[in-house]
Amino acid sequence: QYSLVRDVVSALKRHRMHEQQFLHPPLLVLGNFGARARMELRLMAGMFQGMFPALNVHRVNLNSIRRCLLISYDADSQLLELRHYSVQVVPVGLSRGLRKILREKFPNLGRMDDVSQLL
Repeated sequence: QYSLVRDVVSALKRHRMHEQQFLHPPLLVLGNFGARARMELRLMAGMFQGMFPALNVHRVNLNSIRRCLLISYDADSQLLELRHYSVQVVPVGLSRGLRKILREKFPNLGRMDDVSQLL
């Protein structure tokens, strides 16, 4: 079973698909592909790992990771489940006005006397 991209986008309230997401490879997460698994599972895991370049966790820029691909194997039904997530970095612990500035959206200063009221 599968879903078309246009069906997924039409079902979302706010979709966030832009070209910059696809400039860098996704973070690949393999679930239930154990080291002591059968030969077929190890072959599938190696195939999925070979589809995307390896990420060095010590040198990777966290701002460049925009997608996550989760591939999970269900041993009971012998099916693979693929999920593709969009990752967004969101500032936490900041005032609402400062968050708007960091998102590059210019806030409405018409109701304020000074910029300090925004911050």
